[in-house]
Amino acid sequence: MKNERNNIPQLRPTIENLSQAIFTVNRHAKTAPNPKFLYQLKHDAIKKMIKDGKARKTGLHFSNNPRNSQQQSDVLVVCGDYTFHIPPTKQDFEQLPHLGKLDQSVRNPRASISLTNAKKILSSYTGLKEAPEASTSDRTRKYVKPVFKKLGERYP
Repeated sequence: MKNERNNIPQLRPTIENLSQAIFTVNRHAKTAPNPKFLYQLKHDAIKKMIKDGKARKTGLHFSNNPRNSQQQSDVLVVCGDYTFHIPPTKQDFEQLPHLGKLDQSVRNPRASISLTNAKKILSSYTGLKEAPEASTSDRTRKYVKPVFKKLGERYP
């Protein structure tokens, strides 16, 4: 059984594999306790795919969850059979058409790739590495008993 796991062929960075990996990372980032690395991995991979000609920006959509404003737009990016949203730049507002409200009936196809493999593919494609987590002993401090002084005495 161990040998079967180790013989899994490495996925090549094709358009389909990269877009499935981005889809998987994006889906897990929405519920991750610390999604910062996953969203950065998604963003860097999409940017590199656009630069390499493997993806293209098609237009702007109104965001479903605007932050501090009434309206916010996101760039719609098409990668193979998948579509994703990334934050816009100033040039995007000048160059891309605004497509209006997001169509809720359009869905990405299901991806059959694990989060671990998706992170490996995107990390090797972008060169972005995940920072090692701090050990649990560093995060939790050991309990220190309080020191009580008599009235009038000073703390050191």
